[in-house]
Amino acid sequence: MSNKASLLFLVALAIGANASPAPAPVVGREITVALRNRANLTTSDGVFDKDKILHATDRTINKHRQNLLNLKNNKGADALPEGANLDPRQYTPGWKRQAEPLTDQVDGREWTGTVSVGTPGQQFLIDFDTGSADLWVPSSTCKSYACGFKSTYKASNSVTSVKKSETFLIKYEDGTEVSGPTYTDAVTIAGIQVTKQWFSAVTTMSDNYATDPADGVLGLAFPAVSELNQSPWFTTAYTEKKLKKNQFGFFLGTSGSELYLGGTHAAKYIGGLEFHSIDPKYGYWLVPGASAKVGSTTAVSGFETIIDSGTTLMYGPPAEVAKLYAKIPGGGPFLPEYGTLNGVLRLGGDLDIAPGLYQYTCNPEPKISFNWGGKDWVVSSAYFNLGLTAKGSTKCVGALIGETIIGNNIWLLGDAFMQNVYTAFDFDKEAVGFAALA
Repeated sequence: MSNKASLLFLVALAIGANASPAPAPVVGREITVALRNRANLTTSDGVFDKDKILHATDRTINKHRQNLLNLKNNKGADALPEGANLDPRQYTPGWKRQAEPLTDQVDGREWTGTVSVGTPGQQFLIDFDTGSADLWVPSSTCKSYACGFKSTYKASNSVTSVKKSETFLIKYEDGTEVSGPTYTDAVTIAGIQVTKQWFSAVTTMSDNYATDPADGVLGLAFPAVSELNQSPWFTTAYTEKKLKKNQFGFFLGTSGSELYLGGTHAAKYIGGLEFHSIDPKYGYWLVPGASAKVGSTTAVSGFETIIDSGTTLMYGPPAEVAKLYAKIPGGGPFLPEYGTLNGVLRLGGDLDIAPGLYQYTCNPEPKISFNWGGKDWVVSSAYFNLGLTAKGSTKCVGALIGETIIGNNIWLLGDAFMQNVYTAFDFDKEAVGFAALA
């Protein structure tokens, strides 16, 4: 298993002189920001960490349910994908209250860098998320417990701050919430400053954010899924002619990870990028026409995929995910090992079977890949294998989980996929590109 501790995040910029003589050319530069240590999703004895995996799933469900609500509010109910379920639902029953939420890590992978807000700039460590479209940071007036662990925005210290009448609210069914007033202000990443960027300085933040290393989130998706229904930072930067190309690239690795703004970093990948057109109607980086393979055998085909840097694992509709695991030796729903307690037969030390998780025979490791009509993009066992089902077991738990999060035919591919490829996101082409890592 791969340890994700002590990652580095690099924000790099490809800036060229603008063809118009009016604005002065901006000189690109690079900054490196060291990340805090991360706990991975496997325990020290090689067993998968069920609580952390379910916690990561809970975060993903919460985020995208709110995105769908935003899409409905911004575009109308007809804009929702088939099978989108906005009804309240009980997430991962029972497990959450078994652990102290203030000491539990959020997840094993989060991609953060420094963002400056205001004039003069106030610094924040931000989660860069291709699966959402808003920017929010904590406010200096926030009295929530979690805000005591964060950098906070003080509007009165910025000469360019303008308070707006709109309010920002993300409230999830499990009680998680961030909310507060909205502003426009200067927002700067690696020397690239945009003006009058919409964002929220939240005054309410649920306690479980206290252990999240990031202060806030910067979304890189489309305005359709924005709670504020405003232009995200990258779109604003390109509109203001601060970036050479309407494109950014992600390299997510064990070290040297980076978000490259205004193009792609060719030194990070081999050969050309294989671009595939997206369907932007839902506000996501959604690539249709996908298939999933086990070895050379196609297990599932004809589905849509959202490429999401803000999601740790991978998710697909349960019936389709079951088809894939059926092609893997020993593949099937996760069933904890049998044992006894006081002479009574039990499952894995408790009676809680985690829904959506699948197991398979660890050795030999399966070759899982995704294809959009070109190359097979393989998911390395280092990212697909979440650990043993139990100490001493020959079964492992897979990073692809059976859960319908967006719609009936939509799969969600997070970091477990993105760490295997260089990924480019192009607004002009309305396309996502993949390339082999250098």
